[in-house]
Amino acid sequence: MCVLASLATGCGIRATSVPVDAGAAPSRVGCVLPNDRESPDGGGATSVIRVYLVCGSRVSPVEREVRMPGGRSSAERLPVARKLLDELQRQPRVTEDTAGFETAVPEQLTISKGTDGDPDEALRLSRPLDELPRYALAQIVCTYADTSAADAEGGVVLGGPAEDGSSDGDSADDATGGTDSEAAAPLRRYECGTALRTHPQSAETAGTQL
Repeated sequence: MCVLASLATGCGIRATSVPVDAGAAPSRVGCVLPNDRESPDGGGATSVIRVYLVCGSRVSPVEREVRMPGGRSSAERLPVARKLLDELQRQPRVTEDTAGFETAVPEQLTISKGTDGDPDEALRLSRPLDELPRYALAQIVCTYADTSAADAEGGVVLGGPAEDGSSDGDSADDATGGTDSEAAAPLRRYECGTALRTHPQSAETAGTQL
């Protein structure tokens, strides 16, 4: 996967090609796709979606025609979120790559519904938010913002992995009436505003904690 080097600020993040923390990366070209690009052939079940990719020092949308899980209802939030995440993890198409687009979203990243006590619109990633490449977080937020993966106001509520509270056996905590599981990672609500699109490196502190 073509990922950006600077985006890795946490443990276990793979090195990538564009240094984020070192400052804005230069764009190879104008980050504009040709008007005569070919559109994928699709049937009636396909939808044109906007996927935000990294180009230069910002995240910008590209249009793709893909088969999406039906509808924009809240019941489809998780399937839609997973499909969009798959698109973000794909290698950019030839025309996208030529125009300078790439992705920072880790290939191994997964997404699931919120845990008990989370609001309905919450989605949880398999990696803590502060361990994600910052550009990747901006890509996810902006790609989700105008879809059923977002809340009614277009905000995106994300959190890191939630502990399941399970235990393989008795523990000292069990004996004292406690629990050996940790609390779920806190949730943050993000909006895809101009500041986040043009300064994706600020994604780590852009959200509002719930």
